[in-house]
Amino acid sequence: MDLEYAGYAEELKEGAQQLGVVLSDNQRDQLLAYLALLSKWNKAYNLTAVRDTAEMVSRHLLDSLSVAPHVQPGGSRWLDVGSGGGMPGIPLAILFPERHFTLLDSNGKKTRFLTQVKLELKLANLEVVHSRVEQFKPAQPFNGITSRAFSSLEDFTSWTRHLGDLDSCWLAMKGIQPDDELQALPVDFQLERCVVLKVPGCQGQRHLLILRRTS
Repeated sequence: MDLEYAGYAEELKEGAQQLGVVLSDNQRDQLLAYLALLSKWNKAYNLTAVRDTAEMVSRHLLDSLSVAPHVQPGGSRWLDVGSGGGMPGIPLAILFPERHFTLLDSNGKKTRFLTQVKLELKLANLEVVHSRVEQFKPAQPFNGITSRAFSSLEDFTSWTRHLGDLDSCWLAMKGIQPDDELQALPVDFQLERCVVLKVPGCQGQRHLLILRRTS
């Protein structure tokens, strides 16, 4: 583990415990290695507006892990749309090594970073795809599709409709509950649940919207 980032280990472990997430020592070290890469590459690649590494622990790592209970019941194939710097896809791939995660982004700089993370952390269950979401044609539907501050719910569901089926769930991570966006949902989608996320160290509201296709 990079000694510069070892100081964040306890905050990460305690925060994960508050979320009900148990991290092995190896998973904790992988998350901290990812944090180190994110902090380093962010200076040149502008992966996140958060510049303070300590703030990244709560705003990125713990925020990503906060949706883990809602990934737990899902299937084995997950897609993270507009993955950017890899949230929540990379922390979830570290947490669930038995599942396969595809990280999709149309920005070449960001997919180069994600590929570097995959190689350095040896994440065999991770695939990085450089493509616009509308043009992505997977061989089979995904069991679950995540997004974090990617777009409006209307665009998120419309652009990813072809990537899931009636058994898939869509997990949209948002700040305040977007009532206006919910009213604009396409007719073939419905809100299954809205979950308030309490992320240790994070100020402001966090919500997870769980959506499903109706037809």
